[in-house]
Amino acid sequence: MLFRAALSPSFRSPRQHVLLWPQTGSAAASRPNFPVSSLVLRNESARAWSNIPFITVPLSRTHGKPFTHRSELKHAKRIVVKLGSAVVTRGDECGLALGRLASIVEQVSMLQNQGREMMIVTSGAVAFGKQRLRHEILLSQSVRQALHSGQNQLKDMAIPVLEARACAAAGQSGLMALYEAMFTQYSICAAQILVTNLDFHDEQKRRNLNGTLHELLRMNIVPIINTNDAVVPPPEPNSDLQGVNVISVKDNDSLAARLAVEMKIDLLIVLSDVEGLFDSPPGSDDAKLIDIFYPGDQQSVTFGTKSRVGLGGMEAKVKAALWALQGGTSVVIANGTHPKISGHVITDIVEGKKVGTFFSEVKPAGPTVEQQGEMARAGGRSLAELQPEQRAEIIYHLADLLTDHREEILLANKKDLEEAENKGRLALPLLKRLSLSTSKLNSLAIGLRQIAVSSQDSVGRVIRRTRIAKDLELEQVTVPIGVLLVIFESRPDCLPQVSALAIASGNGLLLKGGKEASHSNQILHRLTQEALSIHGVWDAVQLVNTREDVEDLCRLDKLIDLIIPRGSSQLVRDIQNAAKGVPVMGHSEGICHVYVDIEASVEKVTRIVRDSKCEYPAACNALETLLIHRDLLRTPLFDQITDMLRVEQVKVHAGPKFASYLTFSPSEVKSLRTEYGDLECCIEMVDSVQEAIEHIHKYGSSHTDAIITENEKTAEFFLQHVDSACVFWNTSTRFSDGYRFGLGAEVGISTSRIHARGPVGIEGLLTTKWLLRGENHIVSDFSEHGCMKYLHENLPLPQRNFN
Repeated sequence: MLFRAALSPSFRSPRQHVLLWPQTGSAAASRPNFPVSSLVLRNESARAWSNIPFITVPLSRTHGKPFTHRSELKHAKRIVVKLGSAVVTRGDECGLALGRLASIVEQVSMLQNQGREMMIVTSGAVAFGKQRLRHEILLSQSVRQALHSGQNQLKDMAIPVLEARACAAAGQSGLMALYEAMFTQYSICAAQILVTNLDFHDEQKRRNLNGTLHELLRMNIVPIINTNDAVVPPPEPNSDLQGVNVISVKDNDSLAARLAVEMKIDLLIVLSDVEGLFDSPPGSDDAKLIDIFYPGDQQSVTFGTKSRVGLGGMEAKVKAALWALQGGTSVVIANGTHPKISGHVITDIVEGKKVGTFFSEVKPAGPTVEQQGEMARAGGRSLAELQPEQRAEIIYHLADLLTDHREEILLANKKDLEEAENKGRLALPLLKRLSLSTSKLNSLAIGLRQIAVSSQDSVGRVIRRTRIAKDLELEQVTVPIGVLLVIFESRPDCLPQVSALAIASGNGLLLKGGKEASHSNQILHRLTQEALSIHGVWDAVQLVNTREDVEDLCRLDKLIDLIIPRGSSQLVRDIQNAAKGVPVMGHSEGICHVYVDIEASVEKVTRIVRDSKCEYPAACNALETLLIHRDLLRTPLFDQITDMLRVEQVKVHAGPKFASYLTFSPSEVKSLRTEYGDLECCIEMVDSVQEAIEHIHKYGSSHTDAIITENEKTAEFFLQHVDSACVFWNTSTRFSDGYRFGLGAEVGISTSRIHARGPVGIEGLLTTKWLLRGENHIVSDFSEHGCMKYLHENLPLPQRNFN
């Protein structure tokens, strides 16, 4: 895409700019107090926007119907940003919030330079004028008083009440000068337009206004629009905002709505000092932000008090928003004053992130993801209250359903495979992950029955008992973590596995599968809920079918206790970066090593290396780097290894040391920290087991590493000193798996050092709580002069059920 600003008439050569402020009695005193460096463009950072990543989505669309989902907002071409008085003005209501304004201008400039057409409806003239007029009055009074008494008693002076129209007249020019100076930093021109309600009632004026705005947008100029508060008449009673074609301009909310419909705006962003709409008074303990608001839902909203400044309260904003929505414009009401989000609130909204309240005409058939999270929480608690035998019964029933409905499941999976192949969007390894078969379903059923057995001694198990004092006993017992969010790609067999583990551990579960497996996931989830229904806890496992982005799901910190990503290393990294306040259990990469020692068995090496690399190269536990003792170079064993890799069509990359030993070597590896995920691997030479361990610690990912040797002492040294989640001797790295470990299944493999590590089964989905039982005990009895003494005796644990 061409850089529009460079081609538009408003483009200016990079240069340093100086802000000029309207002068009053004392120039220095009248300037707002803010750091000029934050607004003045330095030469070295001029044209910083030339490096903006341009949008790749199409911006043109037929106006008429508003967007139905947040994710579609990225397609918005023409956008109006309405800045409420509370956003523009300072907390003292006298002067402008310059930091916020600078951030807003930065965001608008970025979107403008992406090729969008931006307009701003702004307040602030009254506040800016009030600041100027107060200064003028104080200056005038101080001069008169100094002449009269010879002393400056400025602090005792009373400031008269200032008339709003006079403040608007005094402040409008300064407000526009500020916008102009700020936009100039990004080589964008701004233009001022002042309107009143009469301008919309007069047909000629209305056409003139429309034509002026279109021409400014065509020339890549940002219109700055405000009501002409210096002359605007008081609003007259009328019956608008009830679905008719006219809306009176009473305030900037109604002005923004009127302009949105007149100009066929795609998106109207209304920024205020509240997060959006709430179902109870904002700020109260039970208040919940309404993510999506639909026409007719006014009864579910509680309006708070009006803003500390400005004419329109939240009720006026909602009425104006619904009027704009009816006219074909999407609307988002959000907070433009919060210091943590105001710096990116506009761009976040345009990117489709969950910010504020989104107005939509289309109500989804099912529950929202927030409602699903609450259902999973309640269902999980009911699940945890069941007897262990009842949870096991649910899992046994799910295993039976997988075999009883085998044909139905495979038919749905066939649809997914056909759609994926037709669209060509999946690589061969991912297609293999997507595919289900009779043998896979049989293995799934076997694994689920293993989980059912383990589940009978999981939740509520006593793991520590201590007698604190006489008749005062403490227990530490296992309990569910709460609500799990599991995000997985391609593999539909993950759904029943994770569901069974969540059921066994008494956790509520939110599942977000890839759209490539939608048909398979739907039927597997239906069968899971059928199994849960035998004890009335079907809400415990929820499949997220709405169009929420993964990043939005990761922000639900009040609903989710643990996020578990299952998929590519890129998916895991993205989720770890997106999670805000919610712990993530997973591994970022699977850079697994096999070290072939000098005393390795010839018969074992090729079998283990072949299985580790070639059995399933896309798996996270597949071999990526093969470390070989230097003395094995140019030996028959080395030749057998390379011949096997050649036969299996494995592309070999040479490590730096290996390449230095050869006259003609394979292509040298670009990085020793590479997870190939395919029939590729790196070969590197090491001088000893110690050097192999050092290499693994430097370049590995703490996932799974193995040694092949017949020397038990060397093997034990390797097992004890390699700091990875799984360390093996004379066996394939592919054994790093919950099913193969006898856990029945896994929710994933963790390489973190807190909580679970390695393949995570039921035990990794439990936490603990402490139960203390006493008889009228108080701490003061255990003081120096108290009557009781601490015993801290370890007590035997209850007999575990191993049946």
